Amino acid sequence: MGLLVRGLLLAPAWRTLRAAAALCQGVRFASVQAYDIPAEDPPGDHEPILQIGDPQGLYPHHIPTNTLQKLLLSAGSAFMSLYDPYRHDMIAVLGETTGALALQKLREKMSKDLEGVQILQERPRIRMSNLDIERFREFPEGTFGREYVRFLDVNHVTPDTRMPVKFVDDEELAYVAQRYREVHDLLHTLLGMPTNMLAGEVVVKWFEAVQTGLPMCMLGAVFGPLRLSAR
Repeated sequence: MGLLVRGLLLAPAWRTLRAAAALCQGVRFASVQAYDIPAEDPPGDHEPILQIGDPQGLYPHHIPTNTLQKLLLSAGSAFMSLYDPYRHDMIAVLGETTGALALQKLREKMSKDLEGVQILQERPRIRMSNLDIERFREFPEGTFGREYVRFLDVNHVTPDTRMPVKFVDDEELAYVAQRYREVHDLLHTLLGMPTNMLAGEVVVKWFEAVQTGLPMCMLGAVFGPLRLSAR
């Protein structure tokens, strides 16, 4: 698996589908040179999303909630997600408040894999500051790196648009949730899916539901099509 992932960026896009499940579970994103945070970078340039011992909570942006509050947040975010599937903030809240068991299983899978353990220790991020986007643009047509940049350009998104995790009451699980959130665009690229509801998000949610077991993905896969017209 390590050799497969290291060759991912320069491989033809159709060959990378077998690696998609591994990406969901935290395998590092292709080339180490294109992804990892250089050790010589000055502090603060790549500030991690999760810091142990943050005085405001378990990690930056953390909002502690009890069981009742999580139930209310789950119900409210589920309703709003069905009412407006493009409310990414509500989808994010639903994923965090309902995904504790699934996140624990994902962490367990990562802890049994050498690369997974390394990721849990180093906690790399998929951010514009960590990616050599211009280099990806120079890759041959059909390679994963080139198709990933094309996806970002066509849909006017960047990895930095992913919301930070707030409602996961475990510092390490919060990173696993953030990791899942940041590979979402990689899965769109691997599966060749756009960001619309008809041919894109529902298909990706089905794939994510099978690979991650997150209830939010299952709900999106099953109830997302209800928002489509008969045509």
